[in-house]
Amino acid sequence: MCMCLNLWGGQVKNKPSFDALLLDICIATSAAPTYLPAHYFETNGLKGKVREFHLIDGGLAANNPTLIAIGEVTKEIIKGSSDFFPIKPMDYGRFLVISLGTDSSKAELKYNAHVASKWGVWNWLTSGGSTPLINAFSQASAAMVDLHLSVVFKALHSEKNYLRIQDHTLSGEVSSVDVATEKNLDHLLKVGEGLLRQPVSRVNLETGRFEACNHETNKEALIRFAKLLSEEKWLRLARSPIPMDILQSLTDMYVAKFHEKVLAYGSLF
Repeated sequence: MCMCLNLWGGQVKNKPSFDALLLDICIATSAAPTYLPAHYFETNGLKGKVREFHLIDGGLAANNPTLIAIGEVTKEIIKGSSDFFPIKPMDYGRFLVISLGTDSSKAELKYNAHVASKWGVWNWLTSGGSTPLINAFSQASAAMVDLHLSVVFKALHSEKNYLRIQDHTLSGEVSSVDVATEKNLDHLLKVGEGLLRQPVSRVNLETGRFEACNHETNKEALIRFAKLLSEEKWLRLARSPIPMDILQSLTDMYVAKFHEKVLAYGSLF
């Protein structure tokens, strides 16, 4: 059974069988074992050949898929995509990375070696009303990706190009995976609004814990990224074969919409 499927525009161009419905993609990538059922769907490839997909949550393979995203961009650069000229495959200093975590439970020392040394299979799967073995695998894999990227961007003096937004203080129902009540969803919305107001945090390479690193808030950082992406979009349009008068109209429209969104975004919070 496939655990992680990368479906995106660049893949579809060369692999028509990857042209799946967004609905199927969302259901498949949310199919966490024991919470939601595995998902099956079909697509049509070349000459109408049917391709079957049997999928469960990709988080089992990549609980933090940031490295996969960077890898996909790198592959496009290697292929010579005009969208990334003249960036080189290892030129990570030119990458802009926004990594949005799905939040995690409050960081606590729940277990210790004295207790765990006496566990059997059952305890590793059920101790304390949770699943220690699964929690260890999923949280460790996500943390290692963040740690790796933090080191890379720090080494390249490009720390501001990597934005990780994650809440490590959740507890109770709000930290649960499968509580979808209206009350809990409202609480999650408030958590997200609170995260926007918090200062940008980065992982401490010595302790592995997140710490506030500057006076910029997550909201301000996202707006900064949006402006950089807007400028990049303009540069790509400038390199396109579209006539300049049409290009100018498109650019003006894009910039106007961008400013509208920034103003609307700022008024929400």
